Amino acid sequence: MSAPGTPAAPKAGARQWWGLAVLVIPSTLLFMMLTILFLAAPNLAADLNPTSTQLLWILDIYGFVMAGFLVAMGVLGDRVGKRLLMVIGASLFAAVSIAASLTTIPELMIVWRAVLGLAAAMMVPATIGLIFVIFADAKQRGVAIGVWAGGISAG
Repeated sequence: MSAPGTPAAPKAGARQWWGLAVLVIPSTLLFMMLTILFLAAPNLAADLNPTSTQLLWILDIYGFVMAGFLVAMGVLGDRVGKRLLMVIGASLFAAVSIAASLTTIPELMIVWRAVLGLAAAMMVPATIGLIFVIFADAKQRGVAIGVWAGGISAG
């Protein structure tokens, strides 16, 4: 609750809600990357011919690296700026996704998936931090966080 005489936080307009959509779409894709490769595992195994251990690392390294670096990237976002970290993470994610799609070596695929996890770790805290910046009204911020959480859950 606000103290008497304190001005109310400004309500978000259409621009802020469109901004939320711009943040939710990549967040959904980042979390989709956690599971989507499991569906492609048979084709991946046929194309790369990895050992069972290599296939396990290809499938799991993304989530390990992303989870391991979330807090560190949140701190980095506070220091260098959330938008900058988001742009760097998205650029890195796009470039490495292309490189990973062209690789034919299992060991290199493990490396690419680890770098994708690092890029995802850059973007996740940046998106939630930007939501806090965009939505000043507490009720609207709660709705925005719910939409964001729904997006990552759908991923």
